[in-house]
Amino acid sequence: MTTFEILIEYIRSGRIRLDKTRNDRRATYHDPCNYGRKALEMFGHGFYEEGRWIMDQCCADWVDLVPNRGNQYCCGGGGGTLLTPYTEERLLYGDRKLEQIRRTGAEIVVVPCHSCHGQLSAMIRERGDDLEVKYLWDMVADALIVEA
Repeated sequence: MTTFEILIEYIRSGRIRLDKTRNDRRATYHDPCNYGRKALEMFGHGFYEEGRWIMDQCCADWVDLVPNRGNQYCCGGGGGTLLTPYTEERLLYGDRKLEQIRRTGAEIVVVPCHSCHGQLSAMIRERGDDLEVKYLWDMVADALIVEA
């Protein structure tokens, strides 16, 4: 079972309850290559709608990137490029991705992928941007209603 499926099951069943007003800063959602295009190619299902459904449940103000889903720009972090000598290529893709994110007016970019999180965080530090990178499950955790 994927993280997407677990979160969706827990939210739909009421096992966890969310208050999306707790995430009220504008966010956008990044489709990782591995969970989208590559998963579709390898396994017949790209995880595009699952993350968006979860964002709808836990975020009061989020906008989609354009283009999105299978046409989304790669962040440049695939294959662990942070650990390779391909810095010029990583920065080229990263700059293109940051520009795509900036066009949304979002303060937070939400990702379900560790490689994307690392790449976007590195790009933000390197470029001096004030965007925040958060994991999808962090957005869910921030919206949790915890009963005393």
